[in-house]
Amino acid sequence: MPTMFAAAGVDDLVKTGGSCRVSADVKPRFKPGAKVLVRNINPVSHTRLPQYVRGKRGVIQHDHGVFVFPDTNAVLNGEKPQHVYSVMFSARDLWGAEAPEKDKLYIDLFDDYMDPIP
Repeated sequence: MPTMFAAAGVDDLVKTGGSCRVSADVKPRFKPGAKVLVRNINPVSHTRLPQYVRGKRGVIQHDHGVFVFPDTNAVLNGEKPQHVYSVMFSARDLWGAEAPEKDKLYIDLFDDYMDPIP
């Protein structure tokens, strides 16, 4: 199976850090303040989508820019560059009425994980 990154470069990458940010011209799907519904998907391969936000509603807070989509890249199906957003969820929407009313959770999510709520 082909590798995505040469093993000889791993030590340097760990020491210096790395970024999957790319300078691709990709139009953002969302703007800050947009309401979104996180897709309730259960892929059999790699995903960065936490289960506890699947099927939940959130609000876009910030656009971090364009990054390689790890779900496709990890299985050698291409980089599929897309925007990553900071999405705010209320603790009560995630964990129910027992959660503190004022608590919020911010999670960074890729375009492909969300749909707009009109």
